[in-house]
Amino acid sequence: MSQKLKALLEERAKLVTESRTLLDAADVKVGMTAEQNTKYEELSKRIGDLGALIAAENRQIELEREMAATADQRSREKGGNKDKDQETADLVMKGLRSWLKNGTIAGEGAAEFRALSVGTDTEGGYLTVPEQFIQQLIKAVDNLVFVRRRATVIPVPTANSLGVPTLDADPADADWTTELLTGNEDSTMAFGKRSLVPHPFAKRIKISKDLLRKSLIPAETLVMQRLSYKFAVTEEQAFLTGSGVARPLGIFTAHADGIPTSRDVSTGNTTTSITFDGLIEAKYAVKSQYWPRASWVFHRDAMKQISKLKDGEGQYLWRPSVRDGEPDTILQRPMDISEYAPNTFTTGLYVGMFGDFSNYWIADAYSMQMQRLEELYAEANQVGFIARQECDGMPVLSEAFARVKLA
Repeated sequence: MSQKLKALLEERAKLVTESRTLLDAADVKVGMTAEQNTKYEELSKRIGDLGALIAAENRQIELEREMAATADQRSREKGGNKDKDQETADLVMKGLRSWLKNGTIAGEGAAEFRALSVGTDTEGGYLTVPEQFIQQLIKAVDNLVFVRRRATVIPVPTANSLGVPTLDADPADADWTTELLTGNEDSTMAFGKRSLVPHPFAKRIKISKDLLRKSLIPAETLVMQRLSYKFAVTEEQAFLTGSGVARPLGIFTAHADGIPTSRDVSTGNTTTSITFDGLIEAKYAVKSQYWPRASWVFHRDAMKQISKLKDGEGQYLWRPSVRDGEPDTILQRPMDISEYAPNTFTTGLYVGMFGDFSNYWIADAYSMQMQRLEELYAEANQVGFIARQECDGMPVLSEAFARVKLA
């Protein structure tokens, strides 16, 4: 565990204890005073901010571990010497840096980078990004989007769509019979198919020419950081609330091909808030076989409600993590917080989800392209970049999920 992560966990644990002490001190009949409520809101916001920092630090540690492991493995395989493919990749990245920073392809790596460009002006037309850049961008998206991290991701590099076979109806139970009989013929078993068709999405950003020229951070790193964030936000929203029309089908969108309304659980909840009984109902609406891989997802406003809930023995329902790699839990299952989960608390609306997200499938086409816009923002001394990608996603097994709904 890094010293920074340890300090963050300790600080959050301290604030959680302080907020719980504040709640315990509130009058049972009249609730918290205005002063107590204001203090509690401040503590809740700080706890939420620390939770985001902890998640980011964990992602960074994981990424650094993976990079170190990859470097060690390559060193062992190559005896500490770069092979020809790696040297070529390094040269390609030098060519890419030149293009990102200046809009030209010059110096070391120019020939290799031009060899990977696709048929247009080398001074700033559409270019196929080198494979190393794409892998880094996809990895950053994986770390930022919790659904992608928990889902089943299937590359579809050449096909137009991904066919998902479904078992629409099981055969009836077996018949008790005799040694020579075979039981009744069954015609109820039925198969179907769902298709995932990667849909294009794009984002345009602008970067100051002065920043590209003067920054100590490599130009491709700056571009990657902003594009990964923008693509992550787009995917996060679609995987959670997407309509399924020219974009992924979200888990909070009731749909016969995804998670139908029959998987909504409102029993125990009130018309304006989540309750302890309501969360128990949601968990037990999902078969226990899914629990080992299941998790919760809520907006931070919902988590603020949940953090105040106690069980029958006066123990708080939400358990914040205090160890490296150990997630926060609700009813012994990990939870994720997303700014794009529903957070309107009124009658009949969705406010959370419990499920095994490996049954959310994502189809990636990996067709990343980038265009440099040199003249469009010249007056503002900026350079624009447009990136494009294609993906689709949908829940493929509804019984693995239960949507938390208000009464």
